[in-house]
Amino acid sequence: MAGMQFEYDEEGGTFFYFLLSFWSLWLVPTTAYYFWPSDKKTEPEKDKRKGCNCEPCQLKKYRLKANSKWDRTRDRAVKFGLIISWVILIALAYKVSKIQMDYVEYDPYLELGIDRGASDKEIKKAYRAMSLKYHPDKETGDPKKFMKIAKAYAALTDEDTKENWEKHGNPDGPGVVRFGIALPKWIVERENSMLVLAAYGLIFMIILPVVVGIWWYRSIKFSKDQVLLDTTRLYYFFFQKAPNMMLKRCIMVLGASFEFDKFHNKEVIERPSDNEEVPQLIKRLPHLDEKNKEKPLCFPYSVKARALLHAHFTRLDLQSSTLEQDKQFVIGKCPCLINEMINITAQLVAGAARNAVAHMPRLETVENCMKASQMLIQGLNERSSPLLQLPHIGQDMLKHFNTKKRHIQRITDLIAMKEEDRRLLFRNLGNEEYRDIINVCASMPYVTMEVRSEVLDDEDSTITAGSIVTVTVELHRENMEVLFEKDNIEFSHMDQEAIEENTKTEDMELEPADSLKNQQQTQQPQKTAAKKQQKNKKVVKKKKAPKQAYNWKAAAAEKESNKQNSLAVATIGGAETEAHKKEEENDNSDAETDEGGNDSEEENTKMVERANDQDKNAAVVEEDDEEQWKKYQEEAKMETTLDTKVKESHPVHCPYFSDDRQEGWWLYVGDKKSHMLITAPVQIQTLKTKEEIQLKFSAPVKPGVYTYFVILRSDSYLDFDQQQKIRLDVKEAKLVKDHPQWDISDDEEDKDKDDDSDSDYSTDMSDSE
Repeated sequence: MAGMQFEYDEEGGTFFYFLLSFWSLWLVPTTAYYFWPSDKKTEPEKDKRKGCNCEPCQLKKYRLKANSKWDRTRDRAVKFGLIISWVILIALAYKVSKIQMDYVEYDPYLELGIDRGASDKEIKKAYRAMSLKYHPDKETGDPKKFMKIAKAYAALTDEDTKENWEKHGNPDGPGVVRFGIALPKWIVERENSMLVLAAYGLIFMIILPVVVGIWWYRSIKFSKDQVLLDTTRLYYFFFQKAPNMMLKRCIMVLGASFEFDKFHNKEVIERPSDNEEVPQLIKRLPHLDEKNKEKPLCFPYSVKARALLHAHFTRLDLQSSTLEQDKQFVIGKCPCLINEMINITAQLVAGAARNAVAHMPRLETVENCMKASQMLIQGLNERSSPLLQLPHIGQDMLKHFNTKKRHIQRITDLIAMKEEDRRLLFRNLGNEEYRDIINVCASMPYVTMEVRSEVLDDEDSTITAGSIVTVTVELHRENMEVLFEKDNIEFSHMDQEAIEENTKTEDMELEPADSLKNQQQTQQPQKTAAKKQQKNKKVVKKKKAPKQAYNWKAAAAEKESNKQNSLAVATIGGAETEAHKKEEENDNSDAETDEGGNDSEEENTKMVERANDQDKNAAVVEEDDEEQWKKYQEEAKMETTLDTKVKESHPVHCPYFSDDRQEGWWLYVGDKKSHMLITAPVQIQTLKTKEEIQLKFSAPVKPGVYTYFVILRSDSYLDFDQQQKIRLDVKEAKLVKDHPQWDISDDEEDKDKDDDSDSDYSTDMSDSE
């Protein structure tokens, strides 16, 4: 470009300016993001008070701390790197501050060594003295210095030169615009051209394509939920093959996932000790079906993963150095795999509805997958008691929950007890252990569900065949502590003396069989005597009041009287209408004698009424459009709330799971009569206090009364599922009616025809003809 000159940075000053700006550009935001305070560091005291101190929870905390050593080392390394980066930034700033500016403003007075505002005599005198000294012909001469002196003298004495200096800062006039490139000059030197070219080729032609290729090769193996695509195909095959899949079969398919195969996942560790430890573990697990020859269920990795899952469900103790580590790895991968299984079953149901899939998975198949998630998080078997989810409660303690005086099978039954009876039930536990049980019970979810079904898209709310039914579900989540009595919230404890007094009566229920037989023999005569007394008692039954006979004569008389009254009213009304007609006729006759012009007024009133009706119809159409737009916006907000919210709800008490867990729920509509899934399960991971979800499905094609169930299932807790029945009275589809905006009067149609008759190609000649 003309008038421009590019110069490379020979001294390196411009390069340091560029480096300082680039270094500060990434360092400042990175430091602010890393040291920004987070909410996790400031936990409320209430949550700390409700922590569990049972042995499995303590082991889990220790295991998570051991796994987080690398995280702490990484944090220290990041902090150290940030400190070094700030030191480099300070050094660069100091270096830039010491760099001298290349551009210096031209000052002719400074060149001649005189003060500003000097007279012409002083300028000439200084010029003569310095020219005699620096003239090239002299011994002390300096050609460069002499040229500067001559230029300065001309800038102060010549009018044109002085004007250029005052306007442009240069006696020669406007100079060339110079751009400094923030790169050292040695980069573009001919001697280093091959090295620079080789570096560019290495970075952009070898390293960058290799990095992108590795990233792409790894990413195409996984779905959006980070599940291997081979595993997804495996699930499709088995769920399409067996639509009615039992829970045991679901666990077998889960264990056959390729995430547990070393060929597909490099994180899997295979040890030589597995050849001895895995067969011993299989012997301890009955009904494992390890001899199944179906591929890939018979592969060694699948059998090992299935054995580890069943060991987790039965809470077997494994060697911490080998199988325990493998078990933690397996159960850590399973939650996302179970979600993938549920999504695939929902996709197969949708495909079977449009005849794209031969067999539709049954509702029980989906629910078995959800049951497997609950078992996985809590480390319990299918037939285990829900009470085993509480700390300090083992299998040997369950016999105390089912006696003659009490029948406790659920956690809600335990909460419904009085504080004295509950503390007496756990008399063998200390106060701290009892407090752990109550704290865990109080932190468990108590969810209420409100359901309403309607048709939002139609003006009429009746459900017709094939219409879109919207089921709106409002979930309200609270802690179980609201079910405790007021005295129970304070966790009051009984005295030890009171406990010892009541233990005698409680121990009588758990005596050996011989003592119970003796007691029954002594109590038999008393029971027989009591039965005889009850037989001898006369049972006095209350006589029911006889039904009064229907008086047909009185009913007939009432009917006749009603008819007569109606006839009388009709005659009176008829007389009134005749009189009113006569009055109108008289008024009309009087109006005819008046002056003319009434016909035109009537026509005008009719035209005004038509215009008003059209305005009303247009207003109704606009109101309907606004209402539909508002409904559409509300539905769009409802659909995006679950995706945009942070996936955080409440912590789950799961000491046997490999990691910390947040509560999650599945919500769906099912038809238990036909064993069919109606809507795809919606996973809710943001239920803190209140959540509103909409489920949409098409009504049945045939009219009738249908019974569906709105089902809410937990993905972390056993025995916390609930369902609510909805009845759909499906009517026949209505005929499509014309909308008010298409009601066009005859006059407007005639006008439209006249307008259409005028052709765009008509001419004056055609009009004259």
